Amino acid sequence: MMDAVTAPSPRVLVVGEALVDVVPDPDGQPRDLPGGSPANVAITLGRLERDVRLVTLLGDDQRGAMVRQWLEASNVRVLAQRTGSGRTSSAAVTLDESGAASYVFDLDWELHEVPHEECDVLHVGSIATVLAPGADAVRDTVHRHRDTALVSLDPNARPAITPDRAGPAARVEELVALSHVVKVSDEDLLWLHPDHDPVQTATRWAAAGPGLVVVTRGGDGAVAVRRGGSVLEVAGVPVAVADTVGAGDTFSAVLLDALLGLGVGGAGSAETLEALSDDDVHTAVRTAAAGAAVTVSRPGADPPDRDELTAALARQAGATAE
Repeated sequence: MMDAVTAPSPRVLVVGEALVDVVPDPDGQPRDLPGGSPANVAITLGRLERDVRLVTLLGDDQRGAMVRQWLEASNVRVLAQRTGSGRTSSAAVTLDESGAASYVFDLDWELHEVPHEECDVLHVGSIATVLAPGADAVRDTVHRHRDTALVSLDPNARPAITPDRAGPAARVEELVALSHVVKVSDEDLLWLHPDHDPVQTATRWAAAGPGLVVVTRGGDGAVAVRRGGSVLEVAGVPVAVADTVGAGDTFSAVLLDALLGLGVGGAGSAETLEALSDDDVHTAVRTAAAGAAVTVSRPGADPPDRDELTAALARQAGATAE
């Protein structure tokens, strides 16, 4: 009798910045914490036991060693090129009274080429998609994989890095048209297109290429817009907020994990995504919101593992039933 053949685990490739967040501790003293939006996405997927690799830039300094160790501790395979300066990029973080974060960056993104890694999901986002010269390599990678993988984009606009709106907006529009899934905050959409309602922009984007555009609205939940015209409202998850660092990245990663669980990934992702029911999409987005709620409940970018996500979903189901 032949043994059953186990299907290989889906392979996820994340391309983007990994850096050090310089965050004030409770006494106001700066402390170094590893971070970077794409790195946070990779960390979350690694904690959810996905096969994930991160293509990034790191310095050959102590900060670079710390970031690499942090990634590898969460099962992320690191494919790092050396920064031109030898220094690991950093972001000085300021938290307001609500825990919302703002950033000042010291960043090197001179990624010249992305290794030709096979994958079932490609995620790109944040500074890596808009800051040249590395943004050109990211765009080329999206072109290379869009027919063989689920392509995910989180623009995560950073006005402190690219204050001239026109250039980043044009790059984002190009990548949106090449992507299958776009997750974007309402704040990012208002910065990119200040004269339009965020959901209106998301609807236009969904008609341009992606099968799913999800607009996150912080504690007010999210809106999912499908290419076929469905607009799905997902309520926020009540939670005591420690800070918002990494919340959107957790949302992106858990959404991808949920879509993988629904069979979306690899070649034919556009068709598989389109075939999902609205109920399936709503559940995936609600799961992503539950994961993000775990992250905001504790300091720093500290996303949930599989057990913590399962527990959060159980609490959410219990609260809904009451």
